[in-house]
Amino acid sequence: MADTLRRLANTSSFSVLQDKLETWHSDYDVLSCDQNLNRCCEVIELTAKIQGQLFAILNLTAVEGGQYGGVDTLKSRLLPWLGSCFSMARPSVSDDTSLQLMQDSREKDRKLRELSLCHDSDMQKLEAQLCSTRIQLDSARAELADTQNQLDDTKNKSATTLLATEDEIIQLRADLRAARDEVEIYRRKLNTIDDYERQIRLLRDEVSYLTTEKAALQERLVRSRSPSPLPRLSRTSSPIRSESPTRAQLTQSSRHARLVSRFSDLYAVERLEAQTILRRYVDDLEMVQKIIFIAAVESFRIAKLAYRQFKLRVRKTLASTHFGPESLEDAAVDYIVRNLDLYDVQSSVNDVINAMNVNPRISFPPETDFVLISTLIRETCRVAFAMQTLEPPLDVAFASDGELYNDFRYRRSYDSEFSAPLVLYHVWPALMEGEMTLVKGEAVTRRGAMWTRSRSRSRSTSPVRSRSLSPSRSLVSFGK
Repeated sequence: MADTLRRLANTSSFSVLQDKLETWHSDYDVLSCDQNLNRCCEVIELTAKIQGQLFAILNLTAVEGGQYGGVDTLKSRLLPWLGSCFSMARPSVSDDTSLQLMQDSREKDRKLRELSLCHDSDMQKLEAQLCSTRIQLDSARAELADTQNQLDDTKNKSATTLLATEDEIIQLRADLRAARDEVEIYRRKLNTIDDYERQIRLLRDEVSYLTTEKAALQERLVRSRSPSPLPRLSRTSSPIRSESPTRAQLTQSSRHARLVSRFSDLYAVERLEAQTILRRYVDDLEMVQKIIFIAAVESFRIAKLAYRQFKLRVRKTLASTHFGPESLEDAAVDYIVRNLDLYDVQSSVNDVINAMNVNPRISFPPETDFVLISTLIRETCRVAFAMQTLEPPLDVAFASDGELYNDFRYRRSYDSEFSAPLVLYHVWPALMEGEMTLVKGEAVTRRGAMWTRSRSRSRSTSPVRSRSLSPSRSLVSFGK
């Protein structure tokens, strides 16, 4: 009996019964009807097993008490309880087997609780890891977006840098070509440095001659009311020479006198030569004279524009290295005077010809070209460019057909009507220094000049004409 009682105590059957009752009570509302009935049957079966084991212990205890041991207790307690019609079905298994099953059930329940707790702990860990992984994924996506933006910015900057680099390469190539051209120019200057010493000796002799000529010219300018600039076949009738670096030592008055004299020579020599050439192709003398006048005026305009551009480049070049008592403006002018041979006169000639090609006042045979008078244009551009270095600079007077004749600026041509007050057209421009006339020009005056001018305008063709002839065509025309 003691062994049976010990096994019953060790199995903790009542604790298992209490746990099942508590579990059923907590899950009763969420279980179905069949599930609740199953739970109730389990509790009843467990209770019956415990009661069977208790009756076995009761029987053994009564046997140990002898024939009359425990009779009073049985009569007072057991028989009344049995009398209440309580019956207990004997279990189909033995007591030991029943206790073992109860112990196994309890062990399984314990393992189930442990597995449930472990499962809940694992689920919490997995949820924490999932949350952390999501946070890392969001951070990686943000970093990927930032990296993509940086890549796009880098691509844009690389494209801009590539374009800037190509522009710099083109600019550097252009600068290299310009530097090579300057090196070639300076190389030619160095090759001619031996000739400068001989020119210095000649120029010293020339200074004394120019001083005397200056006095004569000033006296002639005082008496400049003569009708026209007299033709002079002097030693300066040849095209103006390129100024050498030592020419800057000549005085302002000497250069002024030489340029005024050279302008008179243009009227007396180059103008007549150009007029002779044009008369081979144009029978109208009036149109020939208009062409020559417009060529002279356009040459001055283009030369003044070229001087301003050249002066700006010189100022920019000297700005970083200039020092000394003289101003940057004076240094730039002095540099231009010393290096007049750097003036690109051919470019100015081409600009003058292009301007004359679209001038509506000129009617010119299409089989010829204004290149025929390029000598006059070239020499006029050189003189006009050099006149811009004087202080004040010299320029031609503004003129327009039909204006009132000015006796202080022009003389009448031989075929003019001397009583006519209006200018029909101009033959040669007047040279001005501010408001003072240095050399008179030539104009043709006729009565009814305004009516003649308006009638010629009404008969004029389209103002823009194309003169893009091939060089061979121009040479053939010139040979005629």
